Amino acid sequence: MEFKDYYKVMGVARDASQDDIKRAYRKLARKYHPDVSKEADAEVRFKEIGEAYAVLRDPEKRASYDELGANWKSGQDFRPPPNWDAGFEFRGGPGGAGGGFEAGAGPGAGEFSDFFETLFGRGGFRAEGRGRAQGGPGGPRGFRARGEDHHAKVAVSIEDAYQGAMRTITLREPQLDDSGHVALRERSLRVNIPKGVREGQRIRLTGQGSPGIGDAPAGDLYLEIAFEAHPLYSVEGRDVYLDLPVTPWEAALGGKVKAPTPTGAVDLSIPAGATNGRKLRLKGRGIPGTPPGDLYAVLQLTVPPADTDAAKALYRRMAEELDYNPRGRMGV
Repeated sequence: MEFKDYYKVMGVARDASQDDIKRAYRKLARKYHPDVSKEADAEVRFKEIGEAYAVLRDPEKRASYDELGANWKSGQDFRPPPNWDAGFEFRGGPGGAGGGFEAGAGPGAGEFSDFFETLFGRGGFRAEGRGRAQGGPGGPRGFRARGEDHHAKVAVSIEDAYQGAMRTITLREPQLDDSGHVALRERSLRVNIPKGVREGQRIRLTGQGSPGIGDAPAGDLYLEIAFEAHPLYSVEGRDVYLDLPVTPWEAALGGKVKAPTPTGAVDLSIPAGATNGRKLRLKGRGIPGTPPGDLYAVLQLTVPPADTDAAKALYRRMAEELDYNPRGRMGV
């Protein structure tokens, strides 16, 4: 998948104001609208322009795209890093329409590129901000409206899921400044990470969304949990996986080895004749819960290096004495 430079598509600078982007869109939309344009690639260009505008006109999408795209160029092979959008605070929920097109313009549903849908999901991922009621800070006299809910993804460690923790998180909320440029407002919150939390689970912080209008209550903030990349473990649901290196003799002869787990090292029994990739289950040692998950040690056979004369001699002796041909079934 190729990275798309939406600023290049729109022909604007990265520091363009929202008004600059809107003017550029209107100019390009008139030029490439399939109903009037004589350009050979009008339909393709019109869809590209509409997609770029859907991102750059929305301060929330634009802010997250800017952070992700700072080190990428148009056409580069692209895969978003894990949890690239963690820490961004958005209005609305995690799956609103968010297309953000002007009437009659841009791609229709299901016509976004794979690049767009990888970042924002089908249909736009982030809900559009609904704005404030008119009539001043308090709205019309007697008007009441509950504040809008906010949503953010936060990355926590796997160890926090095992033990629970109190953590300080910093969120960045995209906003427009007085000159029409996107700026990030930061705020820090103390959050209780409950023991046994799962990836994708949401934690609700009451009253931490947008303020209400009149004397109505504020909205809530929903934190979607993601797990930070770990050098040893990966997680599927409540199950935890560990790639465990073993020597050829440990796999062939069996025996006990030390294996790390998020709660401390354990003695693990390797059955004789174990093969590469075999999964050994440690029941109940996954993410806590009712019931708890399991931990799977996935055996990874490693070969000692022949980097000394003694090691080379040992390998030659094995080659001479062991009647073993791993390619025998292949007829060679």
